[in-house]
Amino acid sequence: MTEASELFRIPVTTIDGEEITLERWRGKPLLIVNVASACGFTPQYAGLQALQRKYGERGLVVLGFPCNQFGKQESACERDIKQFTEEKYGVTFPLFSKIDVNGKNAHPLFRLLKHAAPGFLGTEAIKWNFTKFVVDRQGNVVARHGSQATPRSLEPELERLLDAPAPA
Repeated sequence: MTEASELFRIPVTTIDGEEITLERWRGKPLLIVNVASACGFTPQYAGLQALQRKYGERGLVVLGFPCNQFGKQESACERDIKQFTEEKYGVTFPLFSKIDVNGKNAHPLFRLLKHAAPGFLGTEAIKWNFTKFVVDRQGNVVARHGSQATPRSLEPELERLLDAPAPA
């Protein structure tokens, strides 16, 4: 089984508690991000929402996974995270329940993402909130961007993915 097919089979829990897989987004480019509500990078929610608004009709789906592993910057419960992101940033893209992205309890999705797209010097560990993984329509992890990369800076890369033909 390839990493691409594995990606769509990994169970995830929505912020509202629904157990799903990423299968519902097969054939769409994905931007998967570990997010937090009390981080210096939290304003990137606005940029992520702007990407969803600008490119959503062309197929892009931004997926946000809250994580409390970095400076305890996501200590809120799921209900409060959802309310905060909707009220402060107008977030409409899918959010999920809090997960770990590093360590022995790292979520299987992030284990796969990190293995497929290692970071600086080949390290797999995520260094901070708002690390971004770009996934093509087939489920291949094509890029990893650290916290410093703004959502807007990803537009040329996302445009190329959106211009690529959908899988048969």
